[in-house]
Amino acid sequence: MAENESGPEPVESFESCLNELEKVVKELEAGDLTLERSLDLFERGTALSEACRKQLEQAETRVEALIRKEGRMVAEPFGPEKTEKP
Repeated sequence: MAENESGPEPVESFESCLNELEKVVKELEAGDLTLERSLDLFERGTALSEACRKQLEQAETRVEALIRKEGRMVAEPFGPEKTEKP
């Protein structure tokens, strides 16, 4: 009997996906790669980018669920605090 290869893959943490994606980008930017290696890296980078995007969307959904005003959920943009320059 053949093994089930389409089973769910373990989800890597956002940080590990992002770190690996950065390595892929650096290797691609360095150049001097064969076409096949470039395509393999591009494919891996695309998959890592998608994994990061999905995890960010899930985090955004969780943050929005935690932000409630007057008993109603109000989506607020998430970003670094703006500081005024003197």
